[in-house]
Amino acid sequence: MVCKVCGEKAQVEVRSRGFALCKAHYLDWFVKETEKAIRRHKMLSPGERVLVAVSGGKDSLALWDVLSRLGYQAVGLHIELGIGEYSRRSLEVTEAFARERGLPLLVVDLKEAYGFGVPELAQLSGRVACSACGLSKRYILNQVAVEGGFRAVATGHNLDDEAAVLFGNLLNPQEDALARQGPVLPEKPGLAARVKPFYRFSEREVLSYTLLRGIRYLHEECPNAKGAKSLLYKEALNLVEKEMPGAKLRFLEGFLEKVQPRLQGEGEVALRECERCGYPTTGAVCSFCRMWEAVYRKAKKRRLLPEEAVFHPHAEPTRAG
Repeated sequence: MVCKVCGEKAQVEVRSRGFALCKAHYLDWFVKETEKAIRRHKMLSPGERVLVAVSGGKDSLALWDVLSRLGYQAVGLHIELGIGEYSRRSLEVTEAFARERGLPLLVVDLKEAYGFGVPELAQLSGRVACSACGLSKRYILNQVAVEGGFRAVATGHNLDDEAAVLFGNLLNPQEDALARQGPVLPEKPGLAARVKPFYRFSEREVLSYTLLRGIRYLHEECPNAKGAKSLLYKEALNLVEKEMPGAKLRFLEGFLEKVQPRLQGEGEVALRECERCGYPTTGAVCSFCRMWEAVYRKAKKRRLLPEEAVFHPHAEPTRAG
C-alpha cells in the first residue's frame, strides 16, 4: 500500500474513497478537505471568530486543531457535566490541549452554574441522562455563543454520527428532524449558527488525523452512552460499510443532495421569546427553563436546595488557564 501522491509507504488507507496516503499527505489532505467543506456550505468566513464545542474527545480536539491551523479565531467551550471521574478527566485533557497550544478556552461548570450535575439532573427531572444532558449542552452552547458575540458554533460531528442520526430519523420518520439535518443550521435571531466541518469524515479518518498529529485525547466513552440506540445504528451501518466501502458517505450525501431540498420548510414553526430567559422557543417557556424549574421545585421538596433558591437561566463561563 503506497501513498497516491508521492509513492512512499502509506500510513492511512481511506477505503471509502479508494486511496491511501503517507503521514504528511494525509494530514495535508484532511485539512484541505475540511476547508473545502467549510467553503462549499459557507460555514464560516475567512478568519472568523468561532466557538468550538470541546469535550476532550478526539473529534472535538481535532476540529479545534484544524480550525486553528486554517486561521480561524477558534475559542473552545468545555461544559463540565459533573459525571464523576469521566468529567474530571475530560476537563483535564481539554485544558492541557489548550495550554500546550496557547488556545483560548471557556468553561461552564453545570453544577456550579445551576446546582446539579447530569446524574442529579436526570434523577430530579425524570429524563434519561442523555436527554437532560443534551438539552443543557445545546442551550449553554447557544447562550455562550450569542452573549459572547460568536456568529457560529462548530461541533465535531463526523460522518458516522450524521449517518446514524439520519438512519434513526428514517426508521422513525420525523419530517421536521430530517428537514433540519445537515452540515449547517443557519443563524436566526437569538440562535447562533451550527456548523459541522467534519461531516464527511468517518470516525476512523478523524482518529487517524488525531493520532498522526499526536493529539492526546480522552479515549473513554461517556458512561451514560451505554445502550444508546445511536450505537446500534452505527454498528448496523458499519456492517454495510465493510461490504460496500463508501456506503455511509453515499447514504448521507444522497440524502442531502436529492431528498432534503424537498423537505425545506417542513416543520417550520413560529418562534417567540421565552418568558424566563428570552431565548427563542415555540411555547411560552423554553424546554431548558421548564426542565430546570421543575428540578428546582423537586429539589426544594427533597430539601436538596434551600427554599429561597431561585433558578437563573444564564450561566457565566470562566476562562481557563
